[in-house]
Amino acid sequence: QVQLVESGGGLVQAGGSLRLSCTISGSIFAINAMGWYRQAPGKERELVARISSGGVINYVDSVMGRFIISRDNAKNTVALEMNSLKPEDTAVYYCKADVYYSGGWCCRGYWGQGTQVTVSS
Repeated sequence: QVQLVESGGGLVQAGGSLRLSCTISGSIFAINAMGWYRQAPGKERELVARISSGGVINYVDSVMGRFIISRDNAKNTVALEMNSLKPEDTAVYYCKADVYYSGGWCCRGYWGQGTQVTVSS
C-alpha cells in the first residue's frame, strides 16, 4: 500500500507565496517521476510541474519562473514552492508519484488527496 500525504495549502493574497509538500510512504520499490497537478472548479486537472528520477523538470507555461519543484529521494518527498501567486492559481493541488513495481517494471501512478490553494485578489 502506497500513500501520498500533502500539506501546505491555504489562503494567500495575490503576490504571496506558499509551499506545498508531499510525503510518499508504504511499500515502495522505487519512485520514478513525481509531480504536482491542479484542478480548478469546472476545469480539467492539469500538470503544474514534474520532476523525473534523474532531476529533469518540466513546468506548465503559466507557472514558469514563479514555481519551483524539488524532491528529496532519501525522504521520498516532493515539494512545490509557489511564488508571486495569482488568483488564477486557485485550485486543488494534487501530488502524484509514479512508483515502480517490485519486479522493477515501471510504473503505477499514485495520487494524494489534494490540498486547496486559494489566492485572493
